[in-house]
Amino acid sequence: MYIRIGDWVKNGQFTLVTSAVVQEEIAPAPQEVKDFFGTMLPHAEIVDIVEEALKLRQAYLDAKIVSAKYSNDALHVALATVSDCPIIVSWNFKHIVHYQKIPLYNAVNILHGYNQISIYSPLEVMKYDD
Repeated sequence: MYIRIGDWVKNGQFTLVTSAVVQEEIAPAPQEVKDFFGTMLPHAEIVDIVEEALKLRQAYLDAKIVSAKYSNDALHVALATVSDCPIIVSWNFKHIVHYQKIPLYNAVNILHGYNQISIYSPLEVMKYDD
């Protein structure tokens, strides 16, 4: 048996932080994904896309962590970082949850005066009951 992240959010054990960037990316997703996201929104904190995050995204791009084509992925990390989120949970294994990129994001964060951020896949943060 396991506990889903959505249950933790609804129970107040996790704070879900999202942004307009996620909302735009969800638009073409399968209905099941949109429905799940819709059930989570009342429990979510929605952060604004602020100048501070845009500058940090640019620093990630300048460091070539991702290319400009994937600047929204860098923006996700930047928004979470400037919002003081302790972790990111993502299925994006190419540009976010990647063993080579995580230390690079954190190096840029430190250089720009931000905290490091932990980045995990959903499977890594699931709680399994005996």
